[in-house]
Amino acid sequence: MPIGTPRHHIAIFAGLLVLLLIAPFVLYPVFIMKILCFALFASALNLLLGFGGLLSFGHAAFFGSASYVTAHAAKVWGLTPEVAILLGTIAAAFLGLIIGALAIRRQGIYFAMVTLAFAQMVFFFALQAPFTGGEDGIQAVPRGSLFGMISLANDTTLYFVVLAIVFGGLLAIYRIIHSPFGQVLKAIRDNEPRSISLGYKVNRYKLAVFVMSATLAGLAGSTKALVFQLASLTDVYWTMSGEVVLMTLLGGMGTIFGPLVGAAVIVTMQNYFASFGAWVTVLQGTIFVVSVMLFREGIIGVLSRWIRKPL
Repeated sequence: MPIGTPRHHIAIFAGLLVLLLIAPFVLYPVFIMKILCFALFASALNLLLGFGGLLSFGHAAFFGSASYVTAHAAKVWGLTPEVAILLGTIAAAFLGLIIGALAIRRQGIYFAMVTLAFAQMVFFFALQAPFTGGEDGIQAVPRGSLFGMISLANDTTLYFVVLAIVFGGLLAIYRIIHSPFGQVLKAIRDNEPRSISLGYKVNRYKLAVFVMSATLAGLAGSTKALVFQLASLTDVYWTMSGEVVLMTLLGGMGTIFGPLVGAAVIVTMQNYFASFGAWVTVLQGTIFVVSVMLFREGIIGVLSRWIRKPL
């Protein structure tokens, strides 16, 4: 962590790590791994939205494309899980570079619509391409053995690998936010014309944070593909982009720990309210409306204001 990190942030990270180390022995490991993957996904979007001021409706493109690449690499090419995850993450970063280079030429809602349009292109590619499995997706993806030595067939073993990946990703995001680069991002978010007048190459910073966000979203998608041994059209569909935006706003946009809380709430709802079928979406919408009305800064944003400390 950077020098001068607030003590309460260190305490929260340490407490969170302890809880997550104990969690698989108390709760179902696959359920917690799903929360962790979506927590990283939401944190990746928060880096772009909360600290870069750029709303993307197309982040499912990076999450899903990385999921497909990892699944294909593991099942068809027979690569080890760490290499498959790396390839998926690189694919998401490359896609982020292409989409970002075009999208940052627009601002506001136009930027959001451009990202959504590209995401839909990725969705239709995943639907039509012969190696993606079409509507069936890529199923029965082998988890393999980490570095060819540690079998990931056991859920608990895989859990600790996922925990290391996600926690490392969260610490990387924290470091980015509190670096000089992160401070410039906040300046661009708050007052772009003034940032330009100070000599900053605004579009370069926007492209850089877009690619970083896409890369981390891809890391989340790659990890998820091994957890569920599946890559499907759901991963690249526009509703996935909407869900991750909901997680970010519900937890608290522009906070460190908000996306984690938002992801935990949404995934828990989906898991325990699954028996309601399509009504889960209605329940999510209701909770979102209530949250916007009562907690406009998100759950962690309101808590941060109450205790008067940044979270």
